Amino acid sequence: MDMPSPDTRILSRKSRIVERLAAALPKAAVIHDDAEVRAYECDALTAYRCPPLAVVLPSSTQEVAIALQICHAEGVPVVPRGSGTSLAGGALPTADSVILGVSRMNRVLETDYDNRFIRVQTGRTNLSVTGAVEQDDFFYAPDPSSQLACAIAGNIAMNSGGAHCLKYGVTTNNLLGVTMVTMAGEILEIGGAHMDAGGYDLLGVICGSEGQLGVVTEATLRILPKPEGARPVLMGFDANEVAGACVSDIIKAGVLPVAIEFMDRPCIEATEAFAKAGYPMCEALLIVEVEGSPAEIDEQLALIKQIAQTHNPVALREAQSEDEAKRIWLGRKSAFGAMGQINDYMCLDGTIPVSSLPYVLRRIGEMSKEYGLGVANVFHAGDGNMHPLILFDANKPGDLELCEAFGADILKLCVEVGGCLTGEHGVGIEKRDLMSVQFAPEDLEAQMRVKDVFDPDWLLNPAKVFPLATSQSRRQRDFAA
Repeated sequence: MDMPSPDTRILSRKSRIVERLAAALPKAAVIHDDAEVRAYECDALTAYRCPPLAVVLPSSTQEVAIALQICHAEGVPVVPRGSGTSLAGGALPTADSVILGVSRMNRVLETDYDNRFIRVQTGRTNLSVTGAVEQDDFFYAPDPSSQLACAIAGNIAMNSGGAHCLKYGVTTNNLLGVTMVTMAGEILEIGGAHMDAGGYDLLGVICGSEGQLGVVTEATLRILPKPEGARPVLMGFDANEVAGACVSDIIKAGVLPVAIEFMDRPCIEATEAFAKAGYPMCEALLIVEVEGSPAEIDEQLALIKQIAQTHNPVALREAQSEDEAKRIWLGRKSAFGAMGQINDYMCLDGTIPVSSLPYVLRRIGEMSKEYGLGVANVFHAGDGNMHPLILFDANKPGDLELCEAFGADILKLCVEVGGCLTGEHGVGIEKRDLMSVQFAPEDLEAQMRVKDVFDPDWLLNPAKVFPLATSQSRRQRDFAA
């Protein structure tokens, strides 16, 4: 008797899974046509692509639980997905996996101004959270550059930050509670509208866990009253290292701006051609913004400008109106799109001590010459969260691999100076095999044991975060035992 071919077995498995999902969920929630699932074959790390087995787009926590119960029973891997803006391959599917996207789960569930929180479904975009409360003079602080598109689900998965995280912190500092569904379909309520829930800090474990532990479907977020006022100042310098030294001196002076953003010449030139924000043509510029009452703003900016003058700025411009403030921020907010217009690039996410900025910027410049690949630097300088954009030609054989090797060396440099591999983009597939640079085997084992508790079969977001060799050998050892 002839045995069915592997392709036949795969098609049969897909048919059975799709049939079970379609029978249990609304018709529009299950996508399985080959052409339609291709839209989910990658996230914003577009160098890697793989169409999934199927896509599920539920509208409620209960539908998420049903989908996960079915996939768990069938032993099917599940890849959680927010808006697909991950720059680390965090939502990259495998060929045998089901994508579970929360984009249709975008409702505001509760708003409480007295207790300063909002509860939302996690498919809601970052910027629209502020949009839901700004008419009452409140806002949601974390503001990734992709905030117009990125979902709260992805922000929680990667512990995203943004330009204003220097003062307000990243997602974990603004997350009060979640509703999460485990791979087995169990619905958990963790944290809530109150501060510091009793027991283990599971919320701290879940935020930044990159979809390894469960699918977060609802989130309770801290909202804040809008500040009385805010004002940025633009500073230009004749070298990256000088701008880095200025950042370090501002932080050492005890001033706490709401944001300190850095851009170098390649990025300045690209954004000027793209957005025409009126930036000075210099080697590096800083955007420093402070907030408070008019008197507080004047006092803080006076000290910041005094510090800047010790570094001989080639340009120093304080916004005198709301329109000028918007123009100062226009180029920074347009930077990634502007760079994408001129070149393929890979965006990194290493974080370093602020005092190391001058040295690290110099070394990146030296490594750029060694590898023969250009680099544009644009990042959150105030907390040392660097975003070097390595420029390469995706159509040139070997260029992607060269770019990845260069990127790995930059991330190793970040760890060497006392920093870490990621500030807000996550590990995904991009940095998984560099985890052993930052973590000892015992550290990785402890992290993997946490995953064992929530997802003992390792079906959630496969082939992410943990070095493949380490996780595979460990799974084989456990299976043999």
